[in-house]
Amino acid sequence: MEQTHTTNHGAAATPGAQRRVLVVEDDATIVEAISARLRAEGFLVQTATDGPAAVDAAEAWQPDLMVLDVMLPGFDGLEVCRRVQAQRPVPVLMLTARDDETDMLVGLGVGADDYMTKPFSMRELAARVHVLLRRVERAALAAVTPRSGILRLGELEIDHAQRRVRVRAEDVHLTPTEFDLLVCLASTPRAVLSREQLLAEVWDWADASGTRTVDSHIKALRRKIGAERIRTVHGVGYALETPAP
Repeated sequence: MEQTHTTNHGAAATPGAQRRVLVVEDDATIVEAISARLRAEGFLVQTATDGPAAVDAAEAWQPDLMVLDVMLPGFDGLEVCRRVQAQRPVPVLMLTARDDETDMLVGLGVGADDYMTKPFSMRELAARVHVLLRRVERAALAAVTPRSGILRLGELEIDHAQRRVRVRAEDVHLTPTEFDLLVCLASTPRAVLSREQLLAEVWDWADASGTRTVDSHIKALRRKIGAERIRTVHGVGYALETPAP
C-alpha cells in the first residue's frame, strides 16, 4: 500500500500578509528544492506527495496557489486540479517531465493557469508564482472597481464586470488567465499583438522566455471561443478577429 503524507512548514504561525503555496510533487529532491526557494521568497509552504493528499491539503489549508506536478501516485495532477478547482478557484502552476503539447492543453483545460516543463530553474518558477499571485490581486481589485460595459464582437460577448464570456449567447468557461488574454486581444480588435506584448500585458514578464506559454493558452482559448476568432500572424503574434461590416 502506498504511503501518503503532507508536511507543513510554519502554517501555525501564519501572518495575514504571507501567501500560502501548496507544492505537490512526489520527487523528494524536487519538492525540497521548490519549497526552499519559495520559503526564501517569503511564502509559507506545505507539501503533498500524491493526488489524494494534495486534495485533502488544499481543502484543509486553503492555499493561495498550487505548484502541481502532473505525474503523481494515487491519481494524477490533472485530477487533482479538477477536484481542487471544484472546491474553490486556486491559481495553479503545473509541472511536467514531458514536453507534450497535449498535456499542456489538457492542463489548461482543467483550470491550470500556467505550465512549466522539467527541468526548469527555481528562479523562473519563483518568478511565475509571483506573476500568478499579482494577477489574482489585480482580478480582485477589478471586482471591486470593475470596468463598465459589455464588449460585443459579433457573437462574442465579454462582460468585464462579471468576468464572463459568451459565444452565441452560451456561457464559455475560461480560466482567469484565458479571460485576461482575451481581454488583452479584445482591447485592440484586429490589431496584431506580439507574443512579447502579450507576455508583458497578461503575465507581467519582461522577457520573451515564455512564448510557448502564450501559444499554449491561445490554443486553449481557440478551442473554447472558436479557432476562427483568433488570427495567427506567423513570426509576429496574434489578433482577435471582428465580424466583417
